[in-house]
Amino acid sequence: MKFKNWTTAPCNVSAAQTLEAAGISPLSALVLSARGVEEPEAAAAFLSHDSTLLHDPMTMKGMPEAVVRIQQALSDQEPICVYGDYDVDGITATCLLTDYLQQQGGLVTPYVPDRIREGYSLNCATVSALAEQGITLIITVDCGITNLDEIEYAKRLGVDVVVTDHHECKAQLPDAFAVVNPHRSDCPYPFSALAGVGVALKLVLALGGPEQQAALLTQYADLAAIGTVADVMSLTGENRTIVTLGLERMAVTQRMGLAMLLKECRLNEKPITASFISFSIAPRINAAGRMGCPFLAVDLLLTEDALLAADLAHQLCQLNRERQAVEQDIFSQCTALLNQRPSLRESTIVLAGENWHQGVVGIVASRLVERYGVPVFMICLENGRGKGSCRSNGVFSLFSALEQCSDLLEGFGGHEQAAGFTIREDRIQAFRRRMCQLAREDPAAGEAVTTLTLDAVLPSGDLLTLENVQALEELEPFGVGNPRPTFLLEHAVLINYSCVGGGRHTRMQVDCDGILLDAIFFSTTPHTAALRPGLALDLAFYPQINHFRGTHTVQLLITDIRRALSPAMLEFRLYQRFRAGDPLTNRELLQLLPKRQDFIATWRYLARCAQHGPITEPPLLLSDKITRAFGFPSGCSRTMVCLDVMQERGLIDLYSESEQLRITIRQVEQKVDLNDSEILRQLRRMLEE
Repeated sequence: MKFKNWTTAPCNVSAAQTLEAAGISPLSALVLSARGVEEPEAAAAFLSHDSTLLHDPMTMKGMPEAVVRIQQALSDQEPICVYGDYDVDGITATCLLTDYLQQQGGLVTPYVPDRIREGYSLNCATVSALAEQGITLIITVDCGITNLDEIEYAKRLGVDVVVTDHHECKAQLPDAFAVVNPHRSDCPYPFSALAGVGVALKLVLALGGPEQQAALLTQYADLAAIGTVADVMSLTGENRTIVTLGLERMAVTQRMGLAMLLKECRLNEKPITASFISFSIAPRINAAGRMGCPFLAVDLLLTEDALLAADLAHQLCQLNRERQAVEQDIFSQCTALLNQRPSLRESTIVLAGENWHQGVVGIVASRLVERYGVPVFMICLENGRGKGSCRSNGVFSLFSALEQCSDLLEGFGGHEQAAGFTIREDRIQAFRRRMCQLAREDPAAGEAVTTLTLDAVLPSGDLLTLENVQALEELEPFGVGNPRPTFLLEHAVLINYSCVGGGRHTRMQVDCDGILLDAIFFSTTPHTAALRPGLALDLAFYPQINHFRGTHTVQLLITDIRRALSPAMLEFRLYQRFRAGDPLTNRELLQLLPKRQDFIATWRYLARCAQHGPITEPPLLLSDKITRAFGFPSGCSRTMVCLDVMQERGLIDLYSESEQLRITIRQVEQKVDLNDSEILRQLRRMLEE
């Protein structure tokens, strides 16, 4: 098991049925109801992604001032620099705004700093160089909100700065010509979860005006979608609309560089989803910035030359392979150290190393979070100074924690979940001690990654049809705030398995009540999972359509597996599901419905044992004893229903404490008709439905 705890959202059966009756597919109805979307109107609103849902960009604080200054620069033919970050969000934002301004006739220079030589965001040396080139206006995208000194320096050189950013704001904002950031405390804009490229898109929509909004959104939604998904922003509200429209646009993209990248990734003939952006497109664009060649990605997304685009796409894929090799080497170093010194991974992980590649330590931090479940801080050391990247485990606020360590840092910035910082080497030990203390004081800091939240338990594999699985696409795009639906199939029997992907992954075939299903478990070997044919497994998975050589089949993308419960425990789980109101199949209902012989056997056993006082037994043991003594009931679930009916009809007193049943027989003088039980009526009604 990768996750210590599996939790399933409470199932609102009636809500799921109402949504299904309104035309929503069965699997989607289960997911929506589990996530609190229970009315057809609410479901329709959630599934909608019409561009009219976007808010007026001019209501964002600082936007009117930014529009006036940029339009003046365009009118006066001032040299403009669009200055972005070197990650996917920053690169797509840089290209989006540069392309628009160039189409308006602007004299525009895109600039993305070298991660290794210059570091994150504005720096005085580059600002000075840009001023010498005649630049009079710098527009930042996905950066700038913390550059107080650098923007003051630009002003002294006669260069205006318009900041567009989406990172958390400190108490003091930079003294720029305009500061556009939905996280500003004085910003009335109703949606603050935009990516940096989302803010850049809003700027373009504001510059174009209401009459051009639809056309501009269509033109730039692809770039905005890539940056939004890659920056792991919440795919709700405006982001859901932007990404949905962007995915549609990418399928027919006229952007030469993007088309060639899709071809190089072999995705040009497959449906484009948010997952493909996360796992195929974004890593390749990111590799440029991580490996110190950000302009490869910028040139790719801006070029209209097919031959150049093909060459740049190939180079990005090669860079990504190099990045993967460097990342694996650092990851192996870190895991070896943490295994040798477990004390380093108690409440947080703070590691520092010489010769680590600064461009990949953020990814290594994410992998360490996944493995150890605590916040991770990775620091690259050089000449007594460290540049750090950190990742949260989902609940620990990095930005807040870094603020509380600001006296130890030379600088920091970022989000609650991902951030960067600089620190002197001689302060790292003090930083580690304080960060560990902050994590220990946060009761949730070590819990997030150890719990897997499941949307629904599927009673059988019958629902996993091509049609139902295909219909899950209506819930796309998936990401933060709208995760991929994860279902649970219990007691699936492993038929066979094989290693794929150079031995790194496991392909499986399982039998679920006579239905054969294909499954794949990435980054897990059969040896690691201790698999053997015939093993009964519980599968946590996301269903998808596998496209292979013109055929389409359902495939389970495994999130985690565990050994299935024993048949007796499954019986008891069935009873618990019935009492909780979960949806049940007719076969399961028949399994629960007691026969006359079941009641007779249960009563005789209770009457025999009651001669010695109240009966105290665990449910499974009690059921087993009754079955062995009389042959009925055939299962714990049926025994428990018999006991509930007898209690309802006044024959027994039944208590449950600490996994033990306590049963006392009542003295009843008149005959009791068990068929008058409301529990039995409920079971029969459910069977008739």
